[in-house]
Amino acid sequence: MHHSFPLVETIVGGLFFAFIFGFAAQKLRMPPLVGYLLAGIMVGPYTNGFTADMHLSQQLAELGVILLMFGVGLHFSFRDLLAVKRVALPGALIQIILATLLGVFLAWLAGWGIGSGIVFGLALSCASTVVLIAALQRWHLADSTRGRIATGWLIVEDIAMVFVLVMIPALAPILSGQGAVSSTELMYLLGKTSIQIVAFIVVMMLLGRRLIPWSLQRVVGTGSPELFRLAVVAIALGCAILANYLFGVSFALGAFFAGAIISETSMNHTAEEASGGLRDFFTVLFFVSVGMLFDPSIIIREPWLLLATLLIVVVGKSLGAFLIVRLLGYSKPTALTIAVALAQIGEFSFMIASLGAVYKILPALASDLILGSALISIVVNPFLFVWLNHYQIKHNQDKETGQAAKQPDNEALSSRPYAKVAAPIEPVSILFTGEDMVIAPPVSDHTVLIGANKVGQSILDYLQKMDETVYVQENHLALATELRARQIPVAYGHALSEGMLEAVYVQTARNLIISAPEHAETVALIQAARVLNPQLNIITFSINSDDRQAFLQAGATSVVDTQHMLADEIMNIFKAVS
Repeated sequence: MHHSFPLVETIVGGLFFAFIFGFAAQKLRMPPLVGYLLAGIMVGPYTNGFTADMHLSQQLAELGVILLMFGVGLHFSFRDLLAVKRVALPGALIQIILATLLGVFLAWLAGWGIGSGIVFGLALSCASTVVLIAALQRWHLADSTRGRIATGWLIVEDIAMVFVLVMIPALAPILSGQGAVSSTELMYLLGKTSIQIVAFIVVMMLLGRRLIPWSLQRVVGTGSPELFRLAVVAIALGCAILANYLFGVSFALGAFFAGAIISETSMNHTAEEASGGLRDFFTVLFFVSVGMLFDPSIIIREPWLLLATLLIVVVGKSLGAFLIVRLLGYSKPTALTIAVALAQIGEFSFMIASLGAVYKILPALASDLILGSALISIVVNPFLFVWLNHYQIKHNQDKETGQAAKQPDNEALSSRPYAKVAAPIEPVSILFTGEDMVIAPPVSDHTVLIGANKVGQSILDYLQKMDETVYVQENHLALATELRARQIPVAYGHALSEGMLEAVYVQTARNLIISAPEHAETVALIQAARVLNPQLNIITFSINSDDRQAFLQAGATSVVDTQHMLADEIMNIFKAVS
């Protein structure tokens, strides 16, 4: 007897195809996001074969939106925004207005109403934070002046879009043209919504900023990682629900402020890691559900409208951003970087399109145009960064020969070093010398340190005192930047990423130290390093006998047993005080 489990089938089918297409996209050096959207098209109602439940997928997508916005809040920083406020704040707002006007114009040509045009334009105005951050990290630009301006620009866009998501449901009767609203009623509606938003923000600032960190501190005191993970997720979802039910604002705004409050505490990185797995899980389902809404036949039915929409995204708003940055006194390379970074749309566009469809503001064709241009622009964006890298290298060569003007001083946003030349797309070891980012030279007979946490930092300090040449591999950008500024070569990214071990020259190293072992990852690292360098001296540590045995079998030379070390230290202290 066959039993139907639509929720299970939707999740399993969506994740299965997301993995297949996401893996293929990664191999083709495209963002996995492209694969997730294609997976949604595959399981959607417009293609043959397995079809997921649209109603359930939209509910799963809502959870994805909450956790996605919580993640945006965790990455939000007032300090980063203030550092680039002179260009990011006016630039992002003007660019949003320009892109929205272009969208309204195209909607007018298509015969849609003004409300549809405004929502359509807003959806085209906001770039994807996920795509941007991935591109900046991939090209080693995240900590450059240009990278920080682009990130600050996106922060302003994100905040603006959060409020757009709140206002669309409130203004839906007007935007959809389904109801006549007088100017008095409109002012009342805007005033009511604004009061609700302000009231929620005040409560979060006065009560949430005290209660959320206090709650997490109590959970940390239990010493249970499971409870901490549960607490972080419960806070994200709880704030989203309370924002909606008590204040009448969107789930997105509640989750964003929950993340923003935690981001200002000392537990921000721990909270990000604790919620990362679940957040990634539902974010994938969100993009799959968005892909399910896309009708691929639009490529044949409305090719010119799709092309016009794509030109607004890739050319129109990017050209606007370029001119704005130049008018604000920044150099051409900086303006080009911002323009290229914004030449795509993503998650907020999908959220706005979904709301527009739910409240019958956008016609189905508009949603298809947004999704189609998003897919194409995300695919095209990496190639634009390749072009930008070639341009930047040529520009710097011209500067060295006196053919280009000196970069204006107002681009020095802080004393932190910034990259003048984008690094190759493959992993490399990098250090900063003054204002320049330098690719570390090949080296041999050195020590490689994987992980620069507290244990790794102590090991690094000792190795430096011994005048040992050390190359570091680290997957936290803040730590990588700090070490690079100390002229320590660092390869940034996941240790098992393709080419990462070669980036720190494991093949010619004498020693490899793994300072933060996680069982499966450490075994894979040891095996991969042993293949590259059979003579390598590999040192790591274990927290139990099973790990120790697994690491030794994988090829580790020495494994330090932390339990025995702890016991020995306690006994030594006991002897000293007895």
